[in-house]
Amino acid sequence: MRTCVIGFLFFLGVNMMPTTALAQSCTFNTTSMVFSGNTLSGAPINSTATLAVNCSAIAGAFRRILVCPNLNAGSSGSTALGRTMTGPIPIVYNLYQEPARQVVWGSWSWASAPPEFMVDIPALLGRGSATVTIYGQVLANQKTAPPGSYSSQFSGAQTQFRYRWDDGAGCSSSVGTQATTDFTVSFQNTKQCFVSAYDIDFGKHGILDSTIDEDGQVTVNCSPSTPYVVALGSGGANAGPTARRMTKGSEFVTYGLYRNAARSLPWGATDGADTVSGTGAGTAQNLPIYARILPQTTPTPGVYSDTVIVTVTY
Repeated sequence: MRTCVIGFLFFLGVNMMPTTALAQSCTFNTTSMVFSGNTLSGAPINSTATLAVNCSAIAGAFRRILVCPNLNAGSSGSTALGRTMTGPIPIVYNLYQEPARQVVWGSWSWASAPPEFMVDIPALLGRGSATVTIYGQVLANQKTAPPGSYSSQFSGAQTQFRYRWDDGAGCSSSVGTQATTDFTVSFQNTKQCFVSAYDIDFGKHGILDSTIDEDGQVTVNCSPSTPYVVALGSGGANAGPTARRMTKGSEFVTYGLYRNAARSLPWGATDGADTVSGTGAGTAQNLPIYARILPQTTPTPGVYSDTVIVTVTY
């Protein structure tokens, strides 16, 4: 019976200690956030980083430490759309609290508050830890961002982390012990090209005794400042640019593809000789194809066709 009374008094003694005596200390480590890909498609690009906190406390058994990980704009600043990274041009991204990337990770001094999380201290002379994911996104519709390296640094005033024993007040104020962490947000925007082409239809003809001309088009969209070369394959007959063949069984109709309206510059696949070159701008560039059937022996009636592969080298 005496043992129980002593234990009860000891329990009361610990829990009646003033809050200032319940010392706590936390350290933070954040991995770098690395984006990779290209912005040419206009789609957002996602990445993550990990924030780890390790806390120790004296006489804090069964209590929780509130952590307020405030993140400001970063070294490259921000706009109304979000944080920015410095590079060939400013590129916009943001940091978020959840996988859907809807709730911005901010700070107590921003309109967007930081998330708050707890570190449990399970013993009198205890330690606790927690890990939180930071979700990042390079925002959509930045197609004209040139290829290259972009980055922003977080340290010091950009990471005004605060922590204290949980008092129910949350992270709406700057109260607490201050700590910082260092990490980098970076993006390697790679070169990219997209290509599409329209079919060329010469239409219906009875006898091939006169020249027949038609036009087509190749559309190329490459990253800004990216040189590219467009080659047109030789078709199913593996013939030269002006001797391609549309076939029906063993029969054929000879035709040519050209780079100019006068049909004097063939378009083939020999780099530096009969290809078309250009420089990307982050927008679609239309390249006309000029096609011609010269007078020739007329094969039997039917549908004649060929497939030409368009290759863009960049």
